[in-house]
Amino acid sequence: MKFILASASPRRKELLSLVIPSFEVLPATAEEKVNISIFPEQTAVSLAESKCDEVFENHGDSTVIGCDTVVVFEGEILGKPKDENDAYATLKRLSGKTHYVVTGVCVRNKNKRLSGFEKTEVKFNVLSDDFIKNYVDGGSPLDKAGSYGIQDGGIVKEYFGSYTNVVGLPVNLVKKMLEEVC
Repeated sequence: MKFILASASPRRKELLSLVIPSFEVLPATAEEKVNISIFPEQTAVSLAESKCDEVFENHGDSTVIGCDTVVVFEGEILGKPKDENDAYATLKRLSGKTHYVVTGVCVRNKNKRLSGFEKTEVKFNVLSDDFIKNYVDGGSPLDKAGSYGIQDGGIVKEYFGSYTNVVGLPVNLVKKMLEEVC
């Protein structure tokens, strides 16, 4: 069986290699459209399904894995920052507070299509303005939902749930879904 990851994320690629030794990376290209009228969990799953289905259309002989991660703070979905100012403002809002990270996952092949999500509670350290500025200037937050990576030191105080979910691919959920689909 051939496997395809429908994502360009280097972090997802690294995490998926813990589950599947060999797979192809073919990112979905459609624009991500967030529907704010549905629950964040549904949004993450819907975006993951869209990515998975788009890639599956041209690779129906493969098993395709699509994922999408959203950060939820006070009921609002925080996506990737538009620019450095947006990243700074997001990190300032999250400083010292708790939020949720939801990753939607869709796994599909010619026999079956499964969707699900993982949700992790994350509490930030109190971040100084200098810390935030230096972090943003380093470029790391610009390609991440919520403007941060849990793997980057000094940001997260504690979390409850899956660490790999916060990185962008809930390894245990993906493994379970692949076992069910394949």
